[in-house]
Amino acid sequence: MTTEAKVPEVTAAIVDTIVAISTPPGRGGIGIVRLSGPLAASIAAQLVRLRQPMEHARARLAEVLDENDASSERIDEAVITLFAAPNSYTGDELVEIAAHGSPVVLDMLLRRALEHGARLAEPGEFTERAFLAGKLDLTQAEAVRDLIDAQTLTQARQAASQMGGALSRRVAPTKQSLLELIALLEAGIDFAEDDVDVAPKAEISRRITTLAPPLAALEASFARGRIVHDGLTLAIVGRPNAGKSSLFNRLVERDRAIVTATPGTTRDLVTERISLEGIPLELVDTAGLREAFEEVEQLGIARSREALADAAIVLVVLDATQPLNQEERGVLAAVQGRSALVAINKSDLADQAQDKGAMQTDRTAADEFGVPAVATSALTGEGIGPLREKIVALATGGASAEPGLLTNLRQQQAIVAARAALADADRANENSIPHEMILLDLYRALWALDSLTGQTTPDDVLNLIFSTFCIGK
Repeated sequence: MTTEAKVPEVTAAIVDTIVAISTPPGRGGIGIVRLSGPLAASIAAQLVRLRQPMEHARARLAEVLDENDASSERIDEAVITLFAAPNSYTGDELVEIAAHGSPVVLDMLLRRALEHGARLAEPGEFTERAFLAGKLDLTQAEAVRDLIDAQTLTQARQAASQMGGALSRRVAPTKQSLLELIALLEAGIDFAEDDVDVAPKAEISRRITTLAPPLAALEASFARGRIVHDGLTLAIVGRPNAGKSSLFNRLVERDRAIVTATPGTTRDLVTERISLEGIPLELVDTAGLREAFEEVEQLGIARSREALADAAIVLVVLDATQPLNQEERGVLAAVQGRSALVAINKSDLADQAQDKGAMQTDRTAADEFGVPAVATSALTGEGIGPLREKIVALATGGASAEPGLLTNLRQQQAIVAARAALADADRANENSIPHEMILLDLYRALWALDSLTGQTTPDDVLNLIFSTFCIGK
């Protein structure tokens, strides 16, 4: 056995040159055609008339030619940049041609590059080559896609942190300690006849125990990392005219839902995506829950119940000026034990004695079902700040922001597998199982950590990951 983790290697030398348009479809000020591979520079030189020879990392002005020969007419001007191997994003020779963002010109450049021997790049193939060349590990490669897909500044910051290797650095000390334990046991087995001491049971147990907390903390980071990455759905439910749409508009910070004094205005689901402290949330305003006789309202209420069942977080809106009814008690019972909040709305109107009593009844009912309550006024804005804070706390589970979060299920499952393997090794050690058997569990843990960064990830997993990228990246 060996204690060295395998680094991904290119199984065959890269012999083909790939090309793609790397900017989004449509018209724009700039459009970029990117080539990577051994023929990148020679193909690019046939697409443009250079004013100066290409040099590594130097931008050069060039003329895009209408035809293939150097004497043809100019159709556009461009800036061309060469990144010589191995000092490029992909590790291969890479050329970027930045022309005006005319789809006609970019498509012409692409087609002519194909005629000169390049082939069309697969989705994510540029980044896949960077990974295979050792320029990025797999968590960094995944972060490239996450940065492109980011819809909030917090998502972009998290992706940038991952691209900088934050997750890899967080795993590295644990992985190193695991390697040292493996080496210790290997030495005891391989050199037993040379009087090298075999590690006692207590020492093995101590070392395995020290590996557990950082991995547990890393697995716990998935709660926040997944939410920042994917976002959540929050359904706003309650009786008609309790102020659901008004609260929805307050949270969205614009008049998105129609608000009238007539009960049952909202007949269908109204949705809007917002960001609360960087957490992407899809708010769903629902039809008021009540017994309805009109077919349209019945359909709206049915959809409201579906949204209530499917939402990750439920915001139950109660009217501070009205006594609690059976429908509302049923909703509170339905969300008991789930991620839910109660907004006791119209608190600004609860000044009269009878209204204060209704408001207290609402609080008592929320306490009875174990659902946190916040007094709000959609009209004045009272309580909206605390409501936002409680929504964020529910969304993140109280997990704080930290560098090196797990952001997808593949990463989380790798840590789960590593922890399970270490637990098996610890049990084997306690039962005085031979060290050869303990090593099998320790190597399973090591391979799980290697799969996190891509050092032992199967080709089919790699293909699945990179196929989700856009073409040109």
